[in-house]
Amino acid sequence: MSTFHFLIPFLEIAVISIMINYLLSFFWNTRSMDLVWGLFAFLLMFAVSAWLNFPILHKIMLLVANVAVIAVLIIFQPELRVALSKLSLKGKRVKEMTEYDKFLDQLASSVYRLAEKYTGALIVLENEDLLDEFADKAVKLNADFSSELLETIFAVSTPLHDGAVILRDCKIIAASVILPLAEDSSQLTRSMGTRHRAGLGASHLTDALIIVVSEETGKVSIARDGVMTRGVKVDRFKAIVRSIFTPTPKDLSSKFNLSEWMKQ
Repeated sequence: MSTFHFLIPFLEIAVISIMINYLLSFFWNTRSMDLVWGLFAFLLMFAVSAWLNFPILHKIMLLVANVAVIAVLIIFQPELRVALSKLSLKGKRVKEMTEYDKFLDQLASSVYRLAEKYTGALIVLENEDLLDEFADKAVKLNADFSSELLETIFAVSTPLHDGAVILRDCKIIAASVILPLAEDSSQLTRSMGTRHRAGLGASHLTDALIIVVSEETGKVSIARDGVMTRGVKVDRFKAIVRSIFTPTPKDLSSKFNLSEWMKQ
């Protein structure tokens, strides 16, 4: 027990050091850093006035300190909010949801712009089944997703337009991907060509969500689990993608990962 009491000051110093380092990481290289240095100077003067026993100066600084606490909370409110949100599981989840919603909006905008231009496209959203066997035989990109990049790939004048694009976790993994054609084409109409057949074939073999834009009709179709849904509107498109790739609150509460929680 005596050993534990001996270690308490060192543990406190370690905890305080970690807290100060964590908070400073949000102020560094910002305009607020000048105020942080001013705060440190004020604390140093406060300690010196107490050590040299300057009663009047110590009294004045004590009164100023009472007001400074409120001032610090107001001045550093944005930085403190960011720091506290990093400690919150809910804050991290909201951030992840916001980033995915941004990706989904960009994806939907690109898909329906391609549809308006009657530009054919074949987009594969990878789910749990890895699609490396298809990506390895294509042109690997491993690039961050952007609407401009996706639409450029499917432009008729580019060499990568004749094939599929594989998306994994908001990244474009590969382009000009060759997918297996469906043997049973009973779901396909005469207006549906090789892209639809390839999308349907890939949906039979994987759990991926395949998006097909017809260059003949300008309609958007979605294939999954061997079923082709035609003429999907933008609102339904977003709802289908979000329902598959965004975990529900029930799923999040039922799957607790200790290592992921520690990272947060």
